[in-house]
Amino acid sequence: MGMEKEAKASIEAKLLAGWRPRAFVALDFETANRSRSSACALALVRVEGERIVERVVDLIRPPDRRFEFTHLHGITSKDVAEKRTFGEVWKALLPVVQGSQFLAAHNAAFDRDVLGTCCRNARIPIPDLPFVCTVALARLKWKLYPTKLPDVCALLGLPLRHHDPLSDAVACANIVLASMDRVQRQGQDQ
Repeated sequence: MGMEKEAKASIEAKLLAGWRPRAFVALDFETANRSRSSACALALVRVEGERIVERVVDLIRPPDRRFEFTHLHGITSKDVAEKRTFGEVWKALLPVVQGSQFLAAHNAAFDRDVLGTCCRNARIPIPDLPFVCTVALARLKWKLYPTKLPDVCALLGLPLRHHDPLSDAVACANIVLASMDRVQRQGQDQ
């Protein structure tokens, strides 16, 4: 088992056993197309203790103007034409991540790959934080299959506008909290 996989498994096990992190950040990327470098939106949701304390979302101008996934997230090439690049957005949002013990995402391998690819392309350091996957948490905690984000949110009674990056990131934060038996149900309007 690789070092990151061990760290992730350890964090998941610790969460389910009652460990309470000081802070973590749930994140969600939306991409323009199949390329991991095509991030067109990023949402970060910071949790301190057992409360969501910060929510940020930003549109990103990807290096490739080809958009395949507008039908999923509603973001078009025109929407991001005048937006900042990933490197500019990440540098501005980095304070939200600082001091976190881990990053959480639903199907974390995807978001980890997008983050890593975009950081490498922007020639900025990749955060040295383990990723926790809320798919894995939901399977371990509730034995839930299928484990798509709408399925987990339905089980927990969490609001969701799927593929809206902020809604997805808030849902991930709440899934982590629920896995610790701390359901906050902190929706978009709070």
